[in-house]
Amino acid sequence: MNELMEIRCNLFVDQAKSNNKWAFSKIIEFLQFQKERTENREISPATLRNFVKAIKLFCEMTDIDISWKKITRGLPKTRRYADDRAPTLEEIQKISEYPDRRIKALVYTMASSGIRLSAWEYLRWDM
Repeated sequence: MNELMEIRCNLFVDQAKSNNKWAFSKIIEFLQFQKERTENREISPATLRNFVKAIKLFCEMTDIDISWKKITRGLPKTRRYADDRAPTLEEIQKISEYPDRRIKALVYTMASSGIRLSAWEYLRWDM
């Protein structure tokens, strides 16, 4: 299987270096197929972007010159899953004013270490 993949990659590189338009059309053809899979919800738009990253790296490493702006312009937008930001000093002070002393320790530990709330349950106390 690996030998077949290597042979196919070498054939693609040879053809792409001799005919840049052919390589561009093959990449577009592949990404169009993957875009249809995205529309059918078989894969996510983020997965499609990861395919592009892998192809782009492959082309850069083999010196195949492709216009990536043209290729990425037609891809679906990815959804951001988190809108994280660090709390401001005022927000930390306001939360630490809560009467329960345990909250203050929790807030200061999280703010100073950068740990997320969801990771708190995985911490262990070693003595």
